[in-house]
Amino acid sequence: MIPFIKAHACGNDFLVVKEEDAAGYDKGELTRALCERNTGVGADGVEFFRWTSERAGRIRLHNADGSIAEISGNGTRCVAAWMAQESGAQSGDELSIETDAGVRVCTVQDFRSSDIAGPTILITTDMDIPEFEERTVELSNGSVIDGVSVSMGNPHFVIVLPMQQRDLGSGDPLDASQRALSMLDFSIDGRPWEEIGEEICFHPDFPDQTNVEFVHLLGSGSEPVRQIAMRIFERGVGPTSSSGTGTSAAATAVIGIHHAASEVEVIAPGGAQTVRWEGEGEKLYLTGPATLIARGESWIGESA
Repeated sequence: MIPFIKAHACGNDFLVVKEEDAAGYDKGELTRALCERNTGVGADGVEFFRWTSERAGRIRLHNADGSIAEISGNGTRCVAAWMAQESGAQSGDELSIETDAGVRVCTVQDFRSSDIAGPTILITTDMDIPEFEERTVELSNGSVIDGVSVSMGNPHFVIVLPMQQRDLGSGDPLDASQRALSMLDFSIDGRPWEEIGEEICFHPDFPDQTNVEFVHLLGSGSEPVRQIAMRIFERGVGPTSSSGTGTSAAATAVIGIHHAASEVEVIAPGGAQTVRWEGEGEKLYLTGPATLIARGESWIGESA
Protein backbone atom coordinates (compact mmCIF):
# COMPACT_ATOMS: atom_id res chain seq x y z
CA MET A 1 0.00 0.00 0.00
CA ILE A 2 1.17 3.52 -0.81
CA PRO A 3 0.02 6.18 1.70
CA PHE A 4 -0.55 9.61 0.15
CA ILE A 5 -1.85 13.11 0.75
CA LYS A 6 -3.76 14.82 -2.06
CA ALA A 7 -3.82 18.61 -2.31
CA HIS A 8 -4.44 21.26 -4.95
CA ALA A 9 -3.37 24.82 -5.62
CA CYS A 10 -5.88 26.58 -7.87
CA GLY A 11 -6.92 23.24 -9.34
CA ASN A 12 -3.34 22.10 -10.01
CA ASP A 13 -3.39 18.86 -7.99
CA PHE A 14 -0.57 16.83 -6.49
CA LEU A 15 0.03 13.78 -4.38
CA VAL A 16 2.54 13.91 -1.54
CA VAL A 17 4.21 10.55 -0.90
CA LYS A 18 6.90 10.05 1.70
CA GLU A 19 10.19 8.75 0.30
CA GLU A 20 10.26 5.84 2.74
CA ASP A 21 6.82 4.69 1.60
CA ALA A 22 8.01 4.59 -2.02
CA ALA A 23 11.28 2.80 -1.30
CA GLY A 24 11.96 0.01 -3.79
CA TYR A 25 9.56 1.33 -6.42
CA ASP A 26 10.40 2.79 -9.81
CA LYS A 27 9.17 6.30 -9.06
CA GLY A 28 8.44 7.17 -12.68
CA GLU A 29 6.31 4.07 -13.13
CA LEU A 30 4.64 4.55 -9.75
CA THR A 31 3.86 8.19 -10.57
CA ARG A 32 2.26 7.35 -13.91
CA ALA A 33 0.02 4.78 -12.22
CA LEU A 34 -0.95 7.02 -9.30
CA CYS A 35 -1.66 10.05 -11.51
CA GLU A 36 -4.03 8.25 -13.91
CA ARG A 37 -7.39 10.03 -13.63
CA ASN A 38 -9.57 6.94 -14.22
CA THR A 39 -7.48 4.04 -12.97
CA GLY A 40 -5.33 5.72 -10.32
CA VAL A 41 -5.77 8.39 -7.68
CA GLY A 42 -5.44 11.18 -10.22
CA ALA A 43 -3.03 14.14 -10.10
CA ASP A 44 -0.78 16.38 -12.17
CA GLY A 45 2.27 15.02 -10.38
CA VAL A 46 3.74 13.39 -7.29
CA GLU A 47 5.98 15.16 -4.78
CA PHE A 48 8.19 12.56 -3.07
CA PHE A 49 8.97 13.98 0.37
CA ARG A 50 11.21 13.47 3.37
CA TRP A 51 11.47 15.53 6.54
CA THR A 52 14.89 17.05 7.23
CA SER A 53 13.90 18.92 10.41
CA GLU A 54 10.74 19.96 12.26
CA ARG A 55 9.72 22.53 9.61
CA ALA A 56 11.95 21.64 6.70
CA GLY A 57 11.89 18.95 4.05
CA ARG A 58 13.24 17.72 0.73
CA ILE A 59 11.04 17.02 -2.30
CA ARG A 60 11.53 15.60 -5.77
CA LEU A 61 8.76 16.13 -8.30
CA HIS A 62 7.67 13.61 -10.91
CA ASN A 63 5.20 14.89 -13.50
CA ALA A 64 2.13 12.85 -14.41
CA ASP A 65 4.04 11.27 -17.32
CA GLY A 66 6.72 10.04 -14.90
CA SER A 67 9.38 12.56 -15.90
CA ILE A 68 11.33 14.47 -13.27
CA ALA A 69 10.84 18.24 -13.07
CA GLU A 70 13.08 20.68 -11.23
CA ILE A 71 10.25 22.36 -9.37
CA SER A 72 6.55 23.16 -9.32
CA GLY A 73 5.52 26.34 -7.56
CA ASN A 74 2.03 24.98 -6.89
CA GLY A 75 3.37 21.55 -5.93
CA THR A 76 5.79 23.13 -3.48
CA ARG A 77 2.93 25.15 -1.98
CA CYS A 78 0.79 22.02 -1.63
CA VAL A 79 3.63 20.34 0.25
CA ALA A 80 4.04 23.45 2.43
CA ALA A 81 0.34 23.40 3.30
CA TRP A 82 0.59 19.77 4.40
CA MET A 83 3.78 20.51 6.37
CA ALA A 84 2.02 23.42 8.09
CA GLN A 85 -0.88 21.16 9.04
CA GLU A 86 1.41 18.39 10.31
CA SER A 87 3.75 20.67 12.26
CA GLY A 88 1.11 22.94 13.76
CA ALA A 89 2.51 26.02 12.04
CA GLN A 90 0.88 29.40 12.65
CA SER A 91 0.50 32.54 10.54
CA GLY A 92 3.93 34.07 10.00
CA ASP A 93 5.80 30.78 10.38
CA GLU A 94 8.29 29.75 7.70
CA LEU A 95 8.71 26.32 6.14
CA SER A 96 11.88 25.47 4.21
CA ILE A 97 11.60 23.09 1.25
CA GLU A 98 14.58 21.90 -0.76
CA THR A 99 13.77 21.22 -4.42
CA ASP A 100 15.89 20.27 -7.42
CA ALA A 101 15.88 24.01 -8.26
CA GLY A 102 17.12 25.03 -4.82
CA VAL A 103 15.58 25.85 -1.45
CA ARG A 104 12.21 27.61 -1.39
CA VAL A 105 11.03 29.30 1.82
CA CYS A 106 7.26 29.31 2.25
CA THR A 107 5.61 31.71 4.71
CA VAL A 108 2.19 30.89 6.12
CA GLN A 109 -0.12 33.89 5.71
CA ASP A 110 -3.58 32.70 6.67
CA PHE A 111 -5.73 29.65 7.41
CA ARG A 112 -9.18 29.31 5.86
CA SER A 113 -11.85 26.73 6.64
CA SER A 114 -14.89 25.55 4.70
CA ASP A 115 -17.73 23.12 5.26
CA ILE A 116 -17.26 21.58 1.80
CA ALA A 117 -13.48 21.72 1.27
CA GLY A 118 -10.41 20.71 3.19
CA PRO A 119 -8.16 23.13 5.07
CA THR A 120 -6.94 25.95 2.81
CA ILE A 121 -3.74 27.78 3.65
CA LEU A 122 -2.59 31.01 2.01
CA ILE A 123 1.17 30.85 1.47
CA THR A 124 3.83 33.20 0.10
CA THR A 125 6.77 31.45 -1.52
CA ASP A 126 10.19 32.96 -2.15
CA MET A 127 10.66 31.84 -5.77
CA ASP A 128 14.25 33.14 -5.96
CA ILE A 129 15.58 35.41 -8.74
CA PRO A 130 14.11 34.80 -12.21
CA GLU A 131 16.23 34.95 -15.35
CA PHE A 132 14.66 36.12 -18.60
CA GLU A 133 15.39 37.17 -22.18
CA GLU A 134 13.37 37.88 -25.29
CA ARG A 135 13.57 35.24 -28.01
CA THR A 136 11.68 33.85 -31.00
CA VAL A 137 10.63 30.35 -32.01
CA GLU A 138 9.96 29.29 -35.60
CA LEU A 139 7.10 26.81 -35.90
CA SER A 140 6.80 23.96 -38.39
CA ASN A 141 4.55 26.04 -40.66
CA GLY A 142 7.20 28.75 -40.90
CA SER A 143 5.48 31.26 -38.63
CA VAL A 144 7.61 32.97 -36.00
CA ILE A 145 6.43 33.39 -32.41
CA ASP A 146 7.86 36.20 -30.28
CA GLY A 147 8.15 35.40 -26.62
CA VAL A 148 10.15 35.65 -23.43
CA SER A 149 12.29 32.78 -22.21
CA VAL A 150 12.14 32.66 -18.41
CA SER A 151 13.89 30.42 -15.90
CA MET A 152 12.21 29.96 -12.54
CA GLY A 153 14.55 27.07 -11.81
CA ASN A 154 12.63 25.33 -14.61
CA PRO A 155 12.15 26.52 -18.22
CA HIS A 156 9.28 28.64 -19.55
CA PHE A 157 8.41 30.34 -22.82
CA VAL A 158 5.91 33.18 -22.29
CA ILE A 159 3.88 34.57 -25.18
CA VAL A 160 2.26 37.94 -24.51
CA LEU A 161 -0.56 38.43 -26.98
CA PRO A 162 -0.49 41.58 -29.12
CA MET A 163 -1.96 44.82 -27.79
CA GLN A 164 -4.61 45.01 -30.52
CA GLN A 165 -6.25 41.93 -29.00
CA ARG A 166 -6.87 43.73 -25.69
CA ASP A 167 -10.45 44.91 -26.26
CA LEU A 168 -13.77 43.12 -26.49
CA GLY A 169 -14.71 44.40 -29.92
CA SER A 170 -16.92 47.16 -28.50
CA GLY A 171 -14.01 49.31 -27.41
CA ASP A 172 -14.38 48.22 -23.78
CA PRO A 173 -11.04 47.36 -22.14
CA LEU A 174 -10.23 43.84 -21.08
CA ASP A 175 -10.73 43.42 -17.35
CA ALA A 176 -11.10 40.63 -14.82
CA SER A 177 -14.89 40.39 -15.03
CA GLN A 178 -16.32 36.98 -15.82
CA ARG A 179 -17.71 38.35 -19.10
CA ALA A 180 -14.34 39.65 -20.21
CA LEU A 181 -12.44 36.54 -19.14
CA SER A 182 -14.90 34.26 -20.92
CA MET A 183 -14.37 36.14 -24.18
CA LEU A 184 -10.58 35.93 -24.20
CA ASP A 185 -9.11 34.19 -27.23
CA PHE A 186 -5.66 32.70 -26.70
CA SER A 187 -5.30 31.30 -30.21
CA ILE A 188 -2.64 32.63 -32.58
CA ASP A 189 -3.31 33.00 -36.30
CA GLY A 190 -6.32 30.71 -35.97
CA ARG A 191 -4.38 27.89 -34.29
CA PRO A 192 -5.56 26.78 -30.84
CA TRP A 193 -3.19 27.69 -28.04
CA GLU A 194 -3.07 24.04 -26.93
CA GLU A 195 -1.72 23.03 -30.34
CA ILE A 196 0.90 25.76 -30.40
CA GLY A 197 1.83 25.07 -26.78
CA GLU A 198 2.48 21.42 -27.52
CA GLU A 199 4.64 22.22 -30.55
CA ILE A 200 6.74 24.74 -28.63
CA CYS A 201 7.03 22.43 -25.61
CA PHE A 202 8.68 19.76 -27.77
CA HIS A 203 10.50 22.19 -30.10
CA PRO A 204 14.16 21.36 -30.91
CA ASP A 205 15.13 24.78 -29.54
CA PHE A 206 14.25 23.39 -26.10
CA PRO A 207 16.15 20.08 -25.77
CA ASP A 208 14.79 19.57 -22.23
CA GLN A 209 11.31 20.71 -23.33
CA THR A 210 9.68 23.81 -21.89
CA ASN A 211 6.52 25.01 -20.21
CA VAL A 212 4.53 27.45 -22.35
CA GLU A 213 2.32 30.31 -21.16
CA PHE A 214 -0.08 32.43 -23.23
CA VAL A 215 -0.84 35.81 -21.66
CA HIS A 216 -3.46 38.52 -22.12
CA LEU A 217 -2.79 41.91 -20.53
CA LEU A 218 -5.87 43.24 -18.72
CA GLY A 219 -6.78 46.90 -18.29
CA SER A 220 -7.18 49.99 -20.42
CA GLY A 221 -3.59 50.32 -21.58
CA SER A 222 -3.32 53.84 -20.17
CA GLU A 223 -1.94 52.66 -16.81
CA PRO A 224 0.61 50.01 -15.80
CA VAL A 225 -0.81 46.51 -16.07
CA ARG A 226 -1.85 45.07 -12.69
CA GLN A 227 -3.79 42.01 -13.88
CA ILE A 228 -3.14 39.40 -16.53
CA ALA A 229 -4.94 36.26 -17.67
CA MET A 230 -3.12 33.19 -18.93
CA ARG A 231 -3.31 29.66 -20.25
CA ILE A 232 -0.67 27.03 -19.55
CA PHE A 233 0.78 24.11 -21.48
CA GLU A 234 2.81 22.33 -18.84
CA ARG A 235 5.80 20.16 -19.65
CA GLY A 236 5.04 16.56 -18.73
CA VAL A 237 1.34 17.28 -18.17
CA GLY A 238 -0.22 19.27 -21.04
CA PRO A 239 -2.91 21.94 -20.60
CA THR A 240 -3.43 22.57 -16.91
CA SER A 241 -5.62 24.82 -14.77
CA SER A 242 -2.79 26.57 -12.96
CA SER A 243 0.97 26.68 -12.46
CA GLY A 244 2.96 28.40 -9.77
CA THR A 245 6.19 28.69 -11.74
CA GLY A 246 4.12 29.51 -14.84
CA THR A 247 2.39 32.31 -12.93
CA SER A 248 5.80 33.56 -11.82
CA ALA A 249 7.23 33.34 -15.33
CA ALA A 250 4.26 35.18 -16.87
CA ALA A 251 4.59 37.96 -14.30
CA THR A 252 8.33 38.15 -14.95
CA ALA A 253 7.68 38.66 -18.66
CA VAL A 254 5.06 41.39 -18.21
CA ILE A 255 6.98 43.23 -15.46
CA GLY A 256 10.42 42.83 -16.98
CA ILE A 257 9.57 43.40 -20.65
CA HIS A 258 6.13 45.07 -20.74
CA HIS A 259 6.63 47.39 -17.73
CA ALA A 260 3.70 46.12 -15.67
CA ALA A 261 3.32 47.15 -12.03
CA SER A 262 5.58 45.39 -9.53
CA GLU A 263 2.59 43.54 -8.06
CA VAL A 264 0.48 41.62 -10.57
CA GLU A 265 -2.59 39.43 -10.16
CA VAL A 266 -2.32 36.44 -12.49
CA ILE A 267 -5.63 34.78 -13.38
CA ALA A 268 -5.61 31.20 -14.69
CA PRO A 269 -8.62 28.89 -15.20
CA GLY A 270 -8.10 27.46 -11.71
CA GLY A 271 -7.98 30.81 -9.94
CA ALA A 272 -5.83 33.85 -9.20
CA GLN A 273 -2.40 34.18 -7.62
CA THR A 274 -0.40 37.30 -6.84
CA VAL A 275 3.21 37.96 -7.80
CA ARG A 276 5.40 40.66 -6.29
CA TRP A 277 8.69 41.40 -8.06
CA GLU A 278 10.76 44.58 -7.97
CA GLY A 279 12.63 43.76 -11.17
CA GLU A 280 15.84 42.29 -12.54
CA GLY A 281 18.21 40.90 -9.92
CA GLU A 282 15.52 40.82 -7.21
CA LYS A 283 13.73 37.86 -5.68
CA LEU A 284 10.17 37.13 -6.78
CA TYR A 285 7.40 36.30 -4.32
CA LEU A 286 4.35 34.20 -5.21
CA THR A 287 1.23 34.20 -3.01
CA GLY A 288 -1.66 31.81 -3.41
CA PRO A 289 -3.81 29.19 -1.69
CA ALA A 290 -3.30 25.47 -1.27
CA THR A 291 -6.09 23.15 -0.17
CA LEU A 292 -5.68 19.74 1.43
CA ILE A 293 -8.14 17.33 -0.21
CA ALA A 294 -7.64 13.83 1.14
CA ARG A 295 -5.43 11.39 2.95
CA GLY A 296 -5.45 7.76 1.87
CA GLU A 297 -3.69 4.62 0.69
CA SER A 298 -3.42 3.16 -2.77
CA TRP A 299 -3.20 -0.49 -3.78
CA ILE A 300 -1.15 0.60 -6.81
CA GLY A 301 2.23 -1.10 -6.61
CA GLU A 302 0.93 -3.71 -4.10
CA SER A 303 2.31 -6.57 -6.19
CA ALA A 304 5.73 -4.94 -6.69
